[in-house]
Amino acid sequence: MDISLITPYLYVGAQPKVEHVEELRALDVRLVISMRGETRPLAAFTQPPFNLVWLKTYDFFLTPIAVDKLMEGVQAALPVIQAGGKVLAHCQRGRHRSVAMAAAILIAMGHSAEDAMRLLHERRTMARPQTWYVWRQIKQFEKQWKKKLTDGQVARVKAGNL
Repeated sequence: MDISLITPYLYVGAQPKVEHVEELRALDVRLVISMRGETRPLAAFTQPPFNLVWLKTYDFFLTPIAVDKLMEGVQAALPVIQAGGKVLAHCQRGRHRSVAMAAAILIAMGHSAEDAMRLLHERRTMARPQTWYVWRQIKQFEKQWKKKLTDGQVARVKAGNL
């Protein structure tokens, strides 16, 4: 199984296969965020104890990940993390889309975009958050998240609270 532990509550990786379902269950993964537009996620991830969020995205610079999709993933992930569960963000190879989603989650947990991208690359060396069209969307997410915090629309969550 090609996944990497980023924090005690967050995994990033390539799309898991059916033979990995029990292993993910044993890791206490409660939410699977699929960032694959071209491939339907496994039906097993729609069954307890899992919840599935399928954010249909493509890894191509002409169709960058919409910040709204990152926001949707974060809104699904925060309650799971706050309840003590773990989240897996995956895409085809675990290099761009899942990494952008994980960076957004880390930003929502109190990291800066730069710290999130550095942590992701340290913990998953194949991660490429610095790819220009991925980096741009991560920075845009950070800007919008900070605006929501300033506007009082989202409760402040700080890294290390969990």
